[in-house]
Amino acid sequence: MALRIDKYTWAVRLTKTRSQASELISKGKIRVNATEVKPSRDVKVGDVIQVHKNSAVFSYKVLELLEKRVGPKLVAIYLEDITPMEEVEKFKTYQEAQRVYRDMGMGRPSKKDRRSLDDFLDF
Repeated sequence: MALRIDKYTWAVRLTKTRSQASELISKGKIRVNATEVKPSRDVKVGDVIQVHKNSAVFSYKVLELLEKRVGPKLVAIYLEDITPMEEVEKFKTYQEAQRVYRDMGMGRPSKKDRRSLDDFLDF
């Protein structure tokens, strides 16, 4: 049995929607066995899926195939996380750098913030 890569990444909750999965695969952000693929490529048991998030590369091994989307607690039955700790640390460092730049929940800058920033940069 084989399953499309876009459907599999959606079913095991690597992406929120199937169209988002297709888009990421087309852009080369999701690879199978370190090669770029099309969204229609079939995934088999034992394949390694690599997901590029910002500067880190997360790796997952396919344990079983499934037809429907599963809950977060059941994902471990179908997918094994084999990401090296260095990559996880790299992603955490990126997240911390983003928090330092702008606090969570602050939203985008207001018109006043933008003007004061422009005045500061022009100075």
